[in-house]
Amino acid sequence: MTSHYTRTAIALHWIMSGLVIIALAVGWVMTDMVTSPLKLQVFNWHKWVGVTILALFFVRGLWRLMHPVPAPLPMPAWQHLVANVLHGLLYALLLLQPLTGWLFSNAAGRSIRYLNLIPLPDLVSKNPSLASVFKEFHDTGATVLAIVIGVHVLAAFKHHFVDHDDTLRRMLRWRAN
Repeated sequence: MTSHYTRTAIALHWIMSGLVIIALAVGWVMTDMVTSPLKLQVFNWHKWVGVTILALFFVRGLWRLMHPVPAPLPMPAWQHLVANVLHGLLYALLLLQPLTGWLFSNAAGRSIRYLNLIPLPDLVSKNPSLASVFKEFHDTGATVLAIVIGVHVLAAFKHHFVDHDDTLRRMLRWRAN
C-alpha cells in the first residue's frame, strides 16, 4: 500500500472542493435574487458547476479504483470509523446533489444544456409535484453537504494542529508519481 496520494488524486480533490464551494455559495445566493436574465444565467452557472462535479465524481471514482489510497495513519479505532462514515457520506452527497438538481430541473420542465452547448437528456418528464420533492431533497442535501464539509475541514485541522500527524499534509504534498 502506498504512503501518499497521487498528484491526480490531490488535483481532483482540490478542484472538486473548489467547485463544490462555488456551487453551494451560488446556490444560496441565486435563490434570493430578483427574477431577471442575470438570475437565469446564475442558475445555469450553478447547473453547469453541478454537472462538472458529477462528471469529476466518476473520474475520481475510476482513478481511486485504479490507484490505492494511502494506508490509514495510526489513530483510535473510533476515529477510523468516523472518518470512513464521513467520507462515505461525502461521496454519496457528491453524487446525489448534482443528480437531485438535474432531476429537479427536469421535473420542473427545464432541460439542461451544459455550457449552452451540450443538451443533456431529461431524466424525468415534467411533473410539478415530483419537482417539489426533488427540490426539497436538493435543498436539504446542500445543508447536509455544507455541514459534512465543515466537519471534514475541522477534522483535518484537528489532525494537523492538535495531533500533528500527516493527515492534512498528505493531501497537500505534490509528489512525483
